[in-house]
Amino acid sequence: MEKPLLQVSFLSHDNLLGEVIGRALGEGFVLRCFSNPLLAQMQEVLTWSDVIIADLRPTNPENDGEPLGFVDQINRVPVHPPIVALCDCEDRAHILAAIERGANDSITNPPDILELRLLLRRAHRFFAAERELRRLRTEQNHGKKLHDLLGTSPPMQELFNLAGRIAPCDVNVLITGETGTGKELLARAIHQMGSRTGGPLVAFSCANLPETLVEDELFGHEKGAFTGAFLNRQGRVEAANHGSLFLDEVGDLPLGLQPKLLRVLQERNFERLGSNRTINVDVRIISATNHNLGDLVKEGKFREDLYYRLNVVELHLPPLRERSDDIPLLAHHFLQKSAQHFRKPVRRFSRTVLSALEQHNWPGNVRELENIIQRAVVLSEGSSIELSNLPVALRTGVQEPVAGVESLSGGRVSSYDEEMKRFKRNLVVRTLRECGWRKAESARALGVARGYLHRLINQLDIQEEELGPVM
Repeated sequence: MEKPLLQVSFLSHDNLLGEVIGRALGEGFVLRCFSNPLLAQMQEVLTWSDVIIADLRPTNPENDGEPLGFVDQINRVPVHPPIVALCDCEDRAHILAAIERGANDSITNPPDILELRLLLRRAHRFFAAERELRRLRTEQNHGKKLHDLLGTSPPMQELFNLAGRIAPCDVNVLITGETGTGKELLARAIHQMGSRTGGPLVAFSCANLPETLVEDELFGHEKGAFTGAFLNRQGRVEAANHGSLFLDEVGDLPLGLQPKLLRVLQERNFERLGSNRTINVDVRIISATNHNLGDLVKEGKFREDLYYRLNVVELHLPPLRERSDDIPLLAHHFLQKSAQHFRKPVRRFSRTVLSALEQHNWPGNVRELENIIQRAVVLSEGSSIELSNLPVALRTGVQEPVAGVESLSGGRVSSYDEEMKRFKRNLVVRTLRECGWRKAESARALGVARGYLHRLINQLDIQEEELGPVM
């Protein structure tokens, strides 16, 4: 699938550099240069851009904080495209200041084209996730949110559509999926969208409990039914009358209790432990399992008639690894939720953290992601989640962007910083030669300040005696 065209604004006094970067980015990107965006022009920048590159290299050595005004000006707008700060490689203090004042990421000059492409795509992707999250918070249910379930990936959209269609119909539902995918959240959404929303939703997990305890929890008991039964006790089935009963891990329901649950589904009645009195109930059963109930039926561990009664409609929640497009949306949701809960000033993820989240296989699914983000927020000490805040399992093997690339034949391809430096040097040397080495005239021809031309001459190590042909 072809990637969408990314619109990049380049805010800098150095239009020449912007033109070089724009050509080097190549297909999939369109770059516009804004040499001195005032308030009126800044509005055009904000509405047109997908990502903004802000050149924060000082134009005047005596006022090296001036370029940070670009970041401050953009951050006055509540919702704005992500900012990538372009800084001198030796100026770490400037880089940190840019991040602290609202830049989403930074890259050193001259930038490596491979890293820059990746960084721009990733910044836009996570900005889009934040924007989608804000929109979902203002709309109760508009196709990409099902109550507390979030997801824009095709599997989740299909699930939301099916759940919305079956929820008003008073049928039993079986939810399948791995542990941590959000089966209880889906059950709650179905209950809230159904005709029983005015009644209770009672939840119970059948996992790893003795049969006698499960029977007591589900059906209750009469006074004197067993030692210690001093009072009558209402079970979960009775408590869910005129509402919904959510049975989690129903595949673990003991075989001896399955006929009693089947009776509730067929006859709508049951007896408490120690009683002969029949209690009538009107309850909708929503069950969930991480097992394959069809296989359990074949193995004789689950009643076939109960399976078909529970499985009138089956909804499958896909694991997180099969809907990786939802990771940015979920990560930002959990980040904002945890930051608010713990009153921490965390606002973003660092570039390496984003790589780690994308590369992880998520065996614990959404629950694992939420726990890891919560842990990272607690451990964070600034406005950004760093790689050190993640567990060792996520930090191991994270692939960092590299400056050089290997060609198919095995030889090294020139990196972008080498190509751009060569291009700028050739251009400046040629212009100086054509202008007879007159720096004021050369600066005008290049469209840059004379002071900046002096900086270029020093940075590129250009000597006046260079009279040979341009490389």
